[in-house]
Amino acid sequence: MAKLKKSALKSSAALKDSARKAAGKKQAQAERLGKSITESAQQIWLAGMGAFNRAQTEGGKLFESLVRDGLSLEQTARKFAGNRANVVRDVVEGRVDQARERAADTWDKLEKVFEDRVQRALVKLGVPGREDLSALTDRVERLTAELRKAAGDAAPKATKAPAKKAAKAPARKAAKTARKTARKKPAAPQI
Repeated sequence: MAKLKKSALKSSAALKDSARKAAGKKQAQAERLGKSITESAQQIWLAGMGAFNRAQTEGGKLFESLVRDGLSLEQTARKFAGNRANVVRDVVEGRVDQARERAADTWDKLEKVFEDRVQRALVKLGVPGREDLSALTDRVERLTAELRKAAGDAAPKATKAPAKKAAKAPARKAAKTARKTARKKPAAPQI
């Protein structure tokens, strides 16, 4: 039993030694990790300081470069917008022209409908149209010419005054007859 106690003591001492060694290793490893993190943080800090220094020295150049790039981009955008505006303006002008044509066509149709209705109303009222008046005028002129011819043959020795009265009376009679004829038979007048 004494032997057992001695070996148990030896094993517990060995365990303690190995635990101390493991703890020492872990502590050393933790110290290395801490140093590594500290070194990395210092490198990051130094890199930031270097970037700040470079930004100060090259900042003006970088700013000017960015302004030039911005101007170039703005000009490109303006050209694009101008081209798009021209396209939109052309489309709008085309549509306005179409609307104008449609309005003119509609106005012409409206005028035609109005003229047709007025013409029908005049026909219903028995008002002679342009063609009727033209035909009547032609007929009166022919009759007047025939009367003058007949009056000239029948009374070559007559004075001018009676000839005028003789010519006016048949002309009045012809006009009166033409009016009666026009009232009896209304034709479609053309306006």
